Amino acid sequence: YLMIIFNKIREIINQEKDFLINLTQQIVKIPSVNPKLENNPDLNKEPEVQDVLEKVLRKEGFTIDRWDVFENRPNIVANKSGKDERSLILCGHVDVVPTGNQSAWSVDPFGGEIKDGKLFGRGSLDMKSGLTAAIAAARAIRLAGIELEGRLSIHSVVDEETGGSGAIDAVKKGHLAKTILVPEPTWGDIICAEGGLEWVRITIPGRSAHAGFRFNEIWPQHHTNNRLVPAVNAIELSTRFLNALRDFEHYRCRTKYHPLSSLGLATINPGVIRGGVGKGKDGLPIVMSNPAMVPDIVTIDLDYKFLPNEKQAEVRKEFEEFVYNFSQTDPWLKENPIQLQWELGGLYFPPMNTPVDHPLIQSLIKQSESINKYSKIYSNTGVCDVSHYSGAGLTGVVFGSKGEGIHGLDEYVDIQSLLNTTQIIACTILDWCGVK
Repeated sequence: YLMIIFNKIREIINQEKDFLINLTQQIVKIPSVNPKLENNPDLNKEPEVQDVLEKVLRKEGFTIDRWDVFENRPNIVANKSGKDERSLILCGHVDVVPTGNQSAWSVDPFGGEIKDGKLFGRGSLDMKSGLTAAIAAARAIRLAGIELEGRLSIHSVVDEETGGSGAIDAVKKGHLAKTILVPEPTWGDIICAEGGLEWVRITIPGRSAHAGFRFNEIWPQHHTNNRLVPAVNAIELSTRFLNALRDFEHYRCRTKYHPLSSLGLATINPGVIRGGVGKGKDGLPIVMSNPAMVPDIVTIDLDYKFLPNEKQAEVRKEFEEFVYNFSQTDPWLKENPIQLQWELGGLYFPPMNTPVDHPLIQSLIKQSESINKYSKIYSNTGVCDVSHYSGAGLTGVVFGSKGEGIHGLDEYVDIQSLLNTTQIIACTILDWCGVK
């Protein structure tokens, strides 16, 4: 019986492919660049994308909850009622990254042009087509006359590209379920694990003085009563810290393991460093333009990854112990220890670690095989909104279409892959949510 339904769903999606393609084109043509990345009213049109999607979702029988996460940056949560124990969220984001140099594109970045089986445009792959696949999958189920036993939700959120504030806000407002599928592009493969990510700031203190007295700091001096107090160069301390950090990173990469993750994934990237004199209210050096002053503060911002099977509390404890032990090796730092600030900029992505034998994963495998597609199962090397739901206890997976040009030039989604993805998602919805 289920095979008959699956075949009917696939047939409807193929017959109604113009709906999927046209809706994708329509929202790709609306520039919705994340304003945190490029502030331009002509490009920051997330509300207009949400207007289009809300109209379609209402027509499909979803109830709508819409609110602003930030001013004029709305989330949409659409629901079809059903049992919570078999509930599923399909989540995608409407914000996109800037196009960069538009003259370097061979097509209009917001033209939605179709050629050679590819639909071009910024956000076509990442990830407006993922949202339209979710909607088209739900639509095909309705057109087939099927009512689901479990609750189905579609979340269309903002701000994924700069940390996931939209998804975080949806979670905080209690828009949850048992499971979540995020149709980010995966080239038809299945991501059932994702490492955690912290942004952490290291603040290394020093003691300032005139650089003309540097000899007093670095060369042995007689300790007379009128000797100037030696300076402590925070930048030089930071170079020692970075060398030690590299050794600590190598230790983590060698000793931490997850069967689906790339070897050495537990990296700690020093991404931003600032050194100078005086600590401002923002925690950063005030003077960073005068080399005649011995710097008394250095801040280092780290992108700190950990594996899907690691726990945040244990990761933090391990790193805090490393920083403490490093400080104990230096007389100055022993008395003036390095400070840590976790969740810098409010950024924290919890890990996801869904078992391969979970029914949602097994359904995706089965549905992929039904269209002769072998799906690799692996752990994400990056992060996406699925982690915010996973951190709230949902079982998660990422699965989507193929294409090229994510965050680059001539971004496109492969149309046949988009159709296949929509079919697989629709049948997986039926598998998981069940049929009344």
